[in-house]
Amino acid sequence: MDKKIDTGETEIDLLHLLSVLLKRSWIIIICVVLAGAIGFCYSAFFIPAKYQARALMYVNNSSISIGSTSFSISSSEISAARSLLSLYVVILKSRTTLERVIAESGVSYTTDQLSSMISANSVSNTEVFEIVCTSTDPEEARLIVNTITEVLPDRIYEIVNGSSVRVVDDAVTPKRKSSPSNVRNAGIGMLIGFVLSAGAIIVLDLLDNSIRDENYLLETYDIPVLAAVPDMDSKKSGGYYKDYAAKPNKNVKA
Repeated sequence: MDKKIDTGETEIDLLHLLSVLLKRSWIIIICVVLAGAIGFCYSAFFIPAKYQARALMYVNNSSISIGSTSFSISSSEISAARSLLSLYVVILKSRTTLERVIAESGVSYTTDQLSSMISANSVSNTEVFEIVCTSTDPEEARLIVNTITEVLPDRIYEIVNGSSVRVVDDAVTPKRKSSPSNVRNAGIGMLIGFVLSAGAIIVLDLLDNSIRDENYLLETYDIPVLAAVPDMDSKKSGGYYKDYAAKPNKNVKA
């Protein structure tokens, strides 16, 4: 009798795993729905909503002198706009600037906390840059940004000679939250539910070494099947053994 040599390797039948997932698809669907609902509810009720207020400022520099170094720059040069933006962001997030913003706005944040709430980015690589403040209070976000637009021009003028900073757009009170996204978090929850449920089903199936049918013996051990015990359940056997199972043996005496 021939046996397949055990090489220590496990063969994975992808078609079999796919059929297992299809048979257990109702479990996967339930897990996906539950995980999506949990993700949505957690996002909607447990994560504080955040709002972003924005303002636009324009920086014009015909001649710049920093310390004892002087140089000229054209307002049309994109590379200059990028370097200026980096300089102004440093000035914006400096301790002295933030302390002035806190004092004039009346917010109760430390300079480190306020710095983490503020960001600045160039608009399309131009000399117009956007100041953004993120807060759980939309009115507070607007107040902080507009206070920055009042404080920053004087701070830049004190440090960078010859600069002119003007407000393009003041900040308005945001009406919609910027985060969290309930739909996105629900989608992430559904994806996690699918991966975990499908993974658990596959792992349990791979760990199951019970003999399922004669095909399992043939494929695993290459053993010829001489006989198979029929299923005596009349519902599964189509009634073939119904009469035999129902009739008592007359030769057996109690």
